[in-house]
Amino acid sequence: MIFYRIEETLTECTAAELSTLDVPYVAILKPDEYEHVKDKFDMKIDMDLDLQKVFYTKAVVNYDALTGTLNIPDHITFSGKKFQLVFVLDEKGIVLIDADDYTENTVRAIQGKRKWKYPSLERFIYDFLEETIKDDLDLLERIESDLFRIEDQIMKGNIEKYPIQLNDIRYDLIDMHTHYEHMVDLAKELEENENEFFNEDNLRYFHLLAERVMRLQDTVSELKEYIVELRTLVSDQLSIKQNNIMTLLTVITTIFMPLTLIAGWYGMNFKYMPELEWHYGYLTVFIVSVMIIVVSLIWFRKRKWL
Repeated sequence: MIFYRIEETLTECTAAELSTLDVPYVAILKPDEYEHVKDKFDMKIDMDLDLQKVFYTKAVVNYDALTGTLNIPDHITFSGKKFQLVFVLDEKGIVLIDADDYTENTVRAIQGKRKWKYPSLERFIYDFLEETIKDDLDLLERIESDLFRIEDQIMKGNIEKYPIQLNDIRYDLIDMHTHYEHMVDLAKELEENENEFFNEDNLRYFHLLAERVMRLQDTVSELKEYIVELRTLVSDQLSIKQNNIMTLLTVITTIFMPLTLIAGWYGMNFKYMPELEWHYGYLTVFIVSVMIIVVSLIWFRKRKWL
């Protein structure tokens, strides 16, 4: 377990100091650790601490505390692993309960690079939530670059593997859109300040957070629309490919129809067929067949069917 005072920077302190602090605090605990020290906090968590059951990011307002959960995606495989944690806060501080090291690493990152002129609990919450989405814009830009590359390959006719790849990206974007929706709801719940835990002047931090997440959400929506356009493009390219195949088959069939007629005509084996006894009969039929093929090809080229 780790405890911090929210001052100009985050300063580590002990559990015994919490009751005497005149500044807000941050506590990072494991679920089993919380059970041993929960009496040190004047607030209770009225939710299950089984972090395997944390599926959403949300906040719940209670009489003496504001509790909630965070379900934070891994920004390498967005639809894969999630980092789950439970939080509880009041005007004195915030307790973060996490089964792994994600919360501790995030708070240490804030400690290492943040220095506040006006330290407050609201500013820490803003920086913590902002830290969870700091790489999202880069991730969305990489996805956009991938989609540009896929579009280029589709236009070149390489379409076999891309419908599956587009579906995978689409599933990630759906997960991202849902996550951002929950983040916006959380920010607005904090901004509502129903229990008056927060300073009214500092509620702007939660508004800024909601605005930033909504911009990310808009970008995700644009990328989802782009994927719809690319899937339409794939369908169009498949239609063009099928039309080209049908055109080729039609050309081949058209060329061989008169040749088939000739073969059928001279395969009837009537007794009196003058060409059968003519010295140049075979050569004449051969030349006529070649001329039919050549004339057909020239005509199809003129019609731009080849």
